[in-house]
Amino acid sequence: MARTKHSPAQRSTGRGIAAGLLGFALLTAVGVAAPAAAESPQSPTPVPTLAYPSSVGADAADIYYPESGSRLPVVLLQQGANVDKSHYEGYARTVAAFGFVVVVPNHQRSVFGIPGLWASADQSLTTVAWSKTENTRADSPLAGRLDPASFALLGHSFGGAAGIATVQGQCAPPFCFGLPPGAVKPAELKAAAFFGTNNAPPGGGPVAPVNNTVPVALIQGSADGVAAPAAAQATYEALKGTPKALVTVAGVNHYGITGVQNPPGAAPDPSAQTTDQVDGIRTSARWSALFLKAALGDSIARSYIRYWGDGADPAVTVQQAY
Repeated sequence: MARTKHSPAQRSTGRGIAAGLLGFALLTAVGVAAPAAAESPQSPTPVPTLAYPSSVGADAADIYYPESGSRLPVVLLQQGANVDKSHYEGYARTVAAFGFVVVVPNHQRSVFGIPGLWASADQSLTTVAWSKTENTRADSPLAGRLDPASFALLGHSFGGAAGIATVQGQCAPPFCFGLPPGAVKPAELKAAAFFGTNNAPPGGGPVAPVNNTVPVALIQGSADGVAAPAAAQATYEALKGTPKALVTVAGVNHYGITGVQNPPGAAPDPSAQTTDQVDGIRTSARWSALFLKAALGDSIARSYIRYWGDGADPAVTVQQAY
């Protein structure tokens, strides 16, 4: 079944009011209120989330988590090319506020002889192993609070493309080197949501089928001048596994989820963003988090994603299939 924004049922006044009220209750329950004037993109919500530094394999990482809660799913956020992990603080905190532990590493490696911050398709394996150890480490802030069996992926740009390889169990350059087919996908992986990501070949051409084995959402800025919306549309259509979704966020460009526009070291986006940075982070993180929660079995999140969230949120246009 496929659905798009603004069906006749969604335009029903009564349903729209009910959706708005339920949406308000859902979002305020986790503290996602309207942004205050003094807030910065690095701290877009007043939700009580905490953070600490850790090491995930050989990578320095920042760990974001909600102040309360147990059996928390673990989410790996894979960075865009040469985007430092610090630029994802606001986005990661917002996702964490929905009941996730978000792991944001700086993955240093060389790709075709060029050193830098390059995500790789095998990072999921390292993160799942970290979560199992961290859950039993006596002096960990998260000891006994993690659910290592519930693992999900987030990714930005190059990191999302590496994630697309992971959800297919593929190990191929430049996203992975030296592992046999299927080895990069941990059994614990349940869902993924990627921002500014597509699987279009460099220079254009048709998108090959994406044989994803878990639900995948593509979160796409309508003003993205690096990863074109048309390429995201083609990748969405190429996704073979369902549920799948394409969430287009109005006025957001390629760096709509980072703390600043055009982070130092990353390739700049020539297309200007017309949406406030805080609002872009909030919207993108909310849809990412709720898609993951829906895939993990949360009934309220599933209702939001499938039936009324797009009608209640004027900032997005949603395509989805089941």
